[in-house]
Amino acid sequence: MSNSSHTSTEGITHFGYTTVPRTEKAGRVRAVFDSVAAKYDVMNDVMSGGVHRLWKDAMVDWLAPRPGWNTIDVAGGTGDIALRIHNRMKRGASAQAGSIVVCDINEAMLSHGRDRALDRGVLHGLRWSVGNAECLPFSDMSFDAFTIAFGLRNVTDIDAALRDARRVLKPGGRFLCLEFSSVVVPGLAALYDRYSFSILPRLGSAIAGDAEAYRYLAESIRRFPDQQTLAERMTAAGFGNVAYRNLSGGIAALHSGWRL
Repeated sequence: MSNSSHTSTEGITHFGYTTVPRTEKAGRVRAVFDSVAAKYDVMNDVMSGGVHRLWKDAMVDWLAPRPGWNTIDVAGGTGDIALRIHNRMKRGASAQAGSIVVCDINEAMLSHGRDRALDRGVLHGLRWSVGNAECLPFSDMSFDAFTIAFGLRNVTDIDAALRDARRVLKPGGRFLCLEFSSVVVPGLAALYDRYSFSILPRLGSAIAGDAEAYRYLAESIRRFPDQQTLAERMTAAGFGNVAYRNLSGGIAALHSGWRL
């Protein structure tokens, strides 16, 4: 698989395999998630066979959230990561459980996430905020931890998003990203490509009523930086002690960094 995230012409970027003006990408991404918001969680289970739940559990395990932390989960509209962190902090909390801001550019996803939290009886500890990952509506050094799961590849400017993540973290704060990445197991890449470009859009059509949204998903994964490249860009954005872990043979990867 070939991954890229830059275009050579100023003012344009990629939306999957399509070249678009940079000013249009956020709106196109918003439209994709408006379309699939109601079926987003069901599709995650179907297209990954439930494995995404293990990946998210691994993310929260590595984060090891502590009671009293202020955490921001960006691109977290449906609340999957935020609810896991909330439950983990409550489980061992002898002090204040802390607070979690769920920030997403898409109001439809946030609405769905709020409903899920209420359905699970989570009335306190979560706040929901509309915001763009490249220019978050929060003050410098506001959070102890910053998480983003399957959202970084959708931003227009990855490097700007990384810099803003570091900006809102307190010194000693942790950045943790879960994202689709580059397969590292011989023979798996061809099978994964066949599934992504043939089967996945059909599932999207049948379940979410939108094949194009899941064709964009497959294309956006191939355009995203590979593991080492993303680690280098995190370092360039100012993070220290950058490390990553592959999940499921590199289908996904966790990247960790610290604001030192």
